[in-house]
Amino acid sequence: MDFLRPGSLDEALAMKAERPAALPVAGGTDVMVEINFDARRPEALLDLSRVLSLSTWKHETPGMLRIGAGVCYARMVGELGSLLPGLAMAARTVGSPQIRNRGTIGGNLGSASPAGDCHPVLLAAGAVVEVMSVRGRRLVRAADFFTGPKRSALEPDELITAVLVPAAPGPQQFAKVGTRNAMVIAVCAFALELRVAASQVGTGIGSAGPTPLRAVEAEEFLAARLPWDSPGPLADSLTREFGALVAAAARPIDDVRGTAEYRRHALTVLARRTLTWAWDGYRKERSDSCG
Repeated sequence: MDFLRPGSLDEALAMKAERPAALPVAGGTDVMVEINFDARRPEALLDLSRVLSLSTWKHETPGMLRIGAGVCYARMVGELGSLLPGLAMAARTVGSPQIRNRGTIGGNLGSASPAGDCHPVLLAAGAVVEVMSVRGRRLVRAADFFTGPKRSALEPDELITAVLVPAAPGPQQFAKVGTRNAMVIAVCAFALELRVAASQVGTGIGSAGPTPLRAVEAEEFLAARLPWDSPGPLADSLTREFGALVAAAARPIDDVRGTAEYRRHALTVLARRTLTWAWDGYRKERSDSCG
């Protein structure tokens, strides 16, 4: 197995063009596990740890953040929590402190696992994945990026370079079900975003389908029925219907972590809880601003 170590993005793209089968590695938290267990034996590893431009984030435009593919989970928690609280919540549940200091958002996307913790948040936020090759730059909506279990829209000569995410336009929430709070693959996960000014809702479902999924019908139902201008307590019937629509959007299977029936039930609960938490946050913010 060859080991390639570019010092710049241009060099990395040239190496990837010359050797499309080279497997990119940054934190290595997924890749090295597969290699150590002989589940994968790539002809070459493309180490991106010295490509410093991948490890930065910035305000791309007013209201839009550009997060480099090499930004680790710990930095998402510590540096982006106020701008993207949903992403910080998801990052906080990933692995141990050691894993959060090594694992990256680009690696999470590159693995394209249906259970990736950041994926539901990126779907709910309407994020866009930036990929590059020597042929140029391409933008892929997060909703279109995942094409199947551990498969993505990435071409063989392309690298994930960044994620473009709108700064939170309102309350965001993330929750997952597992055998414990962290250091566990989710049985199922759910992310919610309330876009207050636009009276819109974003959702993301994880670990309950062949790819991460949006619950489009649930989004439209909730956006049309939330009392945006006079935020009082939510009717129980509304939260129940929202939960049922989220569960209906899932495409789960039975596996060692849980049954399809349990996943649908758990998603109903997660959807109702995250909606209640997000709406309570919105009501409090409105009350504080009026007080």
